[in-house]
Amino acid sequence: MQQVVPLAFPRGKDTLCELCQGAARLQCSECRVTFYCTAEHQQADWVGIHERICQLLVPIRTSTLVSLQQAGHNETELDKVRISVMHWEHIKLSEGKHQEALPAAQFCLRCSKDVYGPSTVKMVPAYLLLAEANMALGNLSQVAELLSQAEWAGLKSPEHSAHHQLHRSLGRLHTATGNLEAALFHFANDIYFASEEYGLDSTVTCGGFFLMADVFAKQEKIPTARSLFSKVAQTWHCHLTKLLETHAQNLTNKCIFAFILNFQSGEARRMLKVMLEFEQNYIRKDSAQIALVAYCLAMLWFLGGDSIKVSHLTRCPGNKGSHLFRCGMKEQSSSVSGKFRK
Repeated sequence: MQQVVPLAFPRGKDTLCELCQGAARLQCSECRVTFYCTAEHQQADWVGIHERICQLLVPIRTSTLVSLQQAGHNETELDKVRISVMHWEHIKLSEGKHQEALPAAQFCLRCSKDVYGPSTVKMVPAYLLLAEANMALGNLSQVAELLSQAEWAGLKSPEHSAHHQLHRSLGRLHTATGNLEAALFHFANDIYFASEEYGLDSTVTCGGFFLMADVFAKQEKIPTARSLFSKVAQTWHCHLTKLLETHAQNLTNKCIFAFILNFQSGEARRMLKVMLEFEQNYIRKDSAQIALVAYCLAMLWFLGGDSIKVSHLTRCPGNKGSHLFRCGMKEQSSSVSGKFRK
């Protein structure tokens, strides 16, 4: 997949490694416009993102930026690649493949700089995605630097969505560093901006409630944490019930499958599993809450076609809310079956 860059490479042409921006000695033999310092970096980039955008880079990197701008293709061509990379990175992050997501995140940041410039508001999503990948890998100093740059660019944005994402990332950073009061401040702002953009009962907004509840749990403020977790469970129950009804009405509905592949699906699974474990490990278990969270998990797995996990959840002997859960599943299954027959 690679070859040594010839010594006769044109003068003045920088050959920098796609991953680390160090001096490159190897070249992708497929597109011949991407370079690497080692075979390890080439392999990491290939698995992370390059395999999917290899040929898309050829027309972009074989033309000068000036000629692309003059032709009116700079933003459209680069932005098309950037959007594709961001979509793939979301999938990698939702699957927990954070190391593999890094090359895509780094490329997205460079691509965004080429399209929009280094200090524009539209750089914020690229900074946040790279910060998220580094956060999961424990590179907190790198996360702090990226979020500082995102914050500076985000100050110019009137969009609530940009501020909500920025505050959520800052809250996660402060949680990871143990500054819980600062984390609560940012999560409160996250909830405010998300609710202004998406509504108070949105699944996007409930992510802020979940993160805030997690902080309260760390502070051993259990009643407050349970109240917020309950809000999150109710929001997902309402959302998933509507999706299940849509699924029953039209089994080939593409929006269902789009949801399963969407980043929120992975986020929902993680949140629900944490809440289920939280309730099951608490001395005064709330059977109704356990049943509700388990039911939401089952709906997620059902929509994803994982009947084995659904079956296992209904038979879990340690789940004191399993009876209520099974009743709910039976009622929902009857409803769905009836719609199928119609």
